[in-house]
This record gives sequence, structure tokens and C-alpha cells, in this order.
Amino acid sequence: MQRVSSASRIWRSIASKVRNPFTSTDSSTRSFSAVSVVSGSKKVHQPEIPCDFLKRGSLGFCRTSKFASGFNPLQPKPLDSIVDVHGLKDRYPEDIASVWDDYHIGRGHIGASMKSKLYHLLEHRASECRYFVIPLWRGSGYTTMFVQVQAPHILFTGLEDYKARGTQAAPYFVVTFYTEFADSKDLVLIRGDVVFTSKLTDSEAKWLLETAQSFYLNDVRYKLVERFNRETRDFEFKDVLQVLDMPVL
Repeated sequence: MQRVSSASRIWRSIASKVRNPFTSTDSSTRSFSAVSVVSGSKKVHQPEIPCDFLKRGSLGFCRTSKFASGFNPLQPKPLDSIVDVHGLKDRYPEDIASVWDDYHIGRGHIGASMKSKLYHLLEHRASECRYFVIPLWRGSGYTTMFVQVQAPHILFTGLEDYKARGTQAAPYFVVTFYTEFADSKDLVLIRGDVVFTSKLTDSEAKWLLETAQSFYLNDVRYKLVERFNRETRDFEFKDVLQVLDMPVL
């Protein structure tokens, strides 16, 4: 568990780094990585920022996923490999959301959905403010989770793991947004995969997903996300605790 005084030094250091933009020079991986990739025998640039998490493995996660140190573009699991997209195209949005939720019950994964307008708002805001920190309450204290949003994905990992392993730290929990029904049904399907069950339970992962979305979709909460990404010196972690009704330890 962390106290605000010790945690502050960690996130201030990381937050100051993530303000530097990195963009991919390889068109085939631009949508998957914020890391600059150079072809041929040239070295791959690996910046000391959490966006390097996006280089680790695929997003069709099974719970035994391994994360290699080399560059591997994300390979999201296609929606039609999860559900019968063709069979759902003539169903009402409410029915599709219900089928999606039922599919994930008891499967060790998380299923959710949202309106297209909200997803586009999240996508827009995340393009400007990609990173954030969320305290996860456990017993008598909290563990701080580092959040990276790069639509259509959200990655969560422990801040302490990132502090210890840097760009070698692997995500605990990965979320994928599927937009196949966004235009026709005003519906975006959401799938969450807990990569390490020893570090995060399904219920904790669900809470993290809902909480992360609230910080990007709620105008008042989003101001804290903006401050973390743009005005690091003015960001106070205790403000996040207060918003979530958690005690300042």
C-alpha cells in the first residue's frame, strides 16, 4: 500500500516524462504503438515512458500471455472470433448488448458496452491526455494503478511495477473497444482481459474500467486527467483520492 507522500514522488517523475510526444514512423504500426520504429538494421527506439507497454504481446489475451522484449505490433482479437457478428447485425442494440454481457458471464473476462458518442469523446480526450493514475483500494490502503489510453485500447499496470521495471513492465489488465456496431447501432462493445489474476481480480478490473471511463467522460473528473498530463506541477494525487471518496493516508 502507498502513502500520498511517497506516491507523489513516483507519479510526479512519471507524469513529467509522459508529456513528451512520441509518434510512430511506420504506417503499419502507427495505430498500435507510440514508439518510433525504424526499419532495417537500425535500432528500435524505446523511450522511457509507459506507452512502451503497447509493444508487449497481443490483445486477444489469454491468461497465460507472455510479453517479449522485442517489438510486436498489437494484434487485437477480431470481434467475429468472439461472437457471430453477422448473426447480430439485424438485432436491436439492446439485444446485442445483452448477448455480449451474457457471453462474458463466468468466463473470466469482462463485457460491457457504451454509446458511440461517449466512445468518441473518450477517444478524443485520450488522444490529448493519454495517461493517468488511479488508486485501487485494498483493505486498509490502496495500490496505485497506471493507466494508458490509446484507443481502441486501455492498459492498466501497477505503478510500483512500472517504477521497478520501466518499459519491461507488463499490463495487468487490457481493455479493447469494438466499433463494428458504432455506426449502425450506436453501440460500442467493450471487452476486458485480466492478464495476471494474481495481481488483479475480475471485480477489481471491472471497477478500474468503470473508474477510468468516468475520469475521461465526466467533465469535472477530466480536469484532473488534463492536469496530470499537461500541468504536472499542479497535479495533486490527493485530489484523485478525494474524488473517489478515499482517505488521504
